[in-house]
Amino acid sequence: MASSTPQTPEQERGPMYRQPFVADSTDPAYSPPRTPDAKAAQPAGGNAIIPEIQPTFTPSDANIPDNYVSHTIEKQKYLPPVTWKNLIWNIQWISFLALTITPALTIYGVATVPWNTKTAIWSVIYYYITGLGITAGYHRLWAHRSYNASLPLQYALSLAGAGAVQGSIKWWSRGHRAHHRYTDTKLDPYSAHEGFWWAHVGWMIVKPRGKIGVADISDLTRNRVVRWQHKNYLALLLFMGVFFPMLVAGLGWGDWKGGFFFAGAARLLFVHHSTFCVNSLAHWLGDKPFDNKHTPCDHFFTALCTIGEGYHNFHHQFPMDFRNAIKWFQYDPTKWFISTMSIFGLASHLKRFPDNEIKKGQYTMKLQQLQEQGESLNWPKSSNELPVISWDDFQAEAKERSLVAIHGFIHDCSSFNEDHPGGAHLIKRSIGTDATTAFFGGVYDHSNAAHNLLAMMRVGILDGGMEVEHMKREHGEVASGASTPALSSAGSSSSLNSLGSYASSHSARSTDADRLRQIQLNSQGPKPAAPFGQPQAAVADKWTLSVPPSEKFRIVSAVPEVRPGILSRVQSLDDVTRADQSGEVGVLIGAQA
Repeated sequence: MASSTPQTPEQERGPMYRQPFVADSTDPAYSPPRTPDAKAAQPAGGNAIIPEIQPTFTPSDANIPDNYVSHTIEKQKYLPPVTWKNLIWNIQWISFLALTITPALTIYGVATVPWNTKTAIWSVIYYYITGLGITAGYHRLWAHRSYNASLPLQYALSLAGAGAVQGSIKWWSRGHRAHHRYTDTKLDPYSAHEGFWWAHVGWMIVKPRGKIGVADISDLTRNRVVRWQHKNYLALLLFMGVFFPMLVAGLGWGDWKGGFFFAGAARLLFVHHSTFCVNSLAHWLGDKPFDNKHTPCDHFFTALCTIGEGYHNFHHQFPMDFRNAIKWFQYDPTKWFISTMSIFGLASHLKRFPDNEIKKGQYTMKLQQLQEQGESLNWPKSSNELPVISWDDFQAEAKERSLVAIHGFIHDCSSFNEDHPGGAHLIKRSIGTDATTAFFGGVYDHSNAAHNLLAMMRVGILDGGMEVEHMKREHGEVASGASTPALSSAGSSSSLNSLGSYASSHSARSTDADRLRQIQLNSQGPKPAAPFGQPQAAVADKWTLSVPPSEKFRIVSAVPEVRPGILSRVQSLDDVTRADQSGEVGVLIGAQA
């Protein structure tokens, strides 16, 4: 007889959701769940406001469908816009009081409490201690798991983070993971698209208009430091945020009031808005050297305001990296703190994104910037748009204007003769000739600017790429009829067609490689010393190109490439997906209750 004991969701899903993950084995604070997926029980006593965290292996996002973001944004019900009439009912009072009482106390303290240098120094020190509790602890350790911390360091960071009064590790990390996962969308809890002040403080003061996106924090539920801090958060907040800084100043040098108003309230005010700038200023001020798809920016000023979190464009691209600043001279005290802790053995497994992939991001952004600049420039005509001209026609036309053949292209230098730095006589003597060797160093090894300017003078392509004796001879023979049989009126059409076919096939054989090989042969002989395609007089350099440098490196928009093999993985619309089998799709479209 089958057992009637109900199974937990983890038991139903199989062993994958009941086994420790790799990250668990490296976390000194790992504490396995005893009752998997049990609902959080309300603890009795004075701490009943905050429910205990129940450890679980079940990810919060285990069952979301592939179209979760678009479907949730489209279907969820949003609260009506906030107006002056309904503002009082939309205020989140706990956050509102925390963000208004501290500046009021700071102003009062500045006006009434005498200055004390020791207290001022202690306030700055404690500002960095509690700030690092957020940046090195809440943010880089727990929200992003960018390194591992020993148990003593985890407890120290959890205490320091509580002193910053920004919520528990669990609450803060859950919101921040949603911010990264749904950046700049309606599911982002502090989306920069909702405005600077909304991203800075508005999202905490006013109730959100809709639910934020799901984000998994099951790994944090298995961390006993996170559970301990969450369970005792109210007591830790009061002690670390208010009493501890006051006790140090009071017992240390007798400045109880200064400890309360400056090391307590004023320091807390600065810590709040310093870390809030990561959500607002870091998405508004600066440049985007790694990716411009979203709002995060890099800026030195933001880094100064946020204890090193100002290189936010890098962080959003490579969130698992323990660094925000990758250059030694960039201001990132949080990175320096973590590195120092690793030297003393208190931190380990510091994660770095591969340098090669970081440079790819920088390279891509530079290409985009160059493309934007290139769109405003005038470029030479493509060889596909130019007529193919025979040598005889080129020489005949050169009697009327200053045409010069260089590297297979015919250029009209009429407007540039008198402006030529070497003198007009050098161009005039090359009219009607192939001046490739002279241009590539025989007379002068021209600069990139000269190459680019010359390309703008193109008017045609020389048939064969150069003066070819056998083509001239064949052309003369065809013109005189010496090598062509007498044509009767009846057979003239077929003979002309065969002549046209011969010309086409011959032109096809005159490939670019043949042209370059002939150039070397003409100027260097059978044993060329310069790179392939370059005349002998040119400097043997990989940048001496057959086309102008600007055109060679021009970025041309193309159809996006599909990754190899991806088409083989695309499913038909008629296929039954995993979401169909589990009933998730039915729930989303209303087919099930």
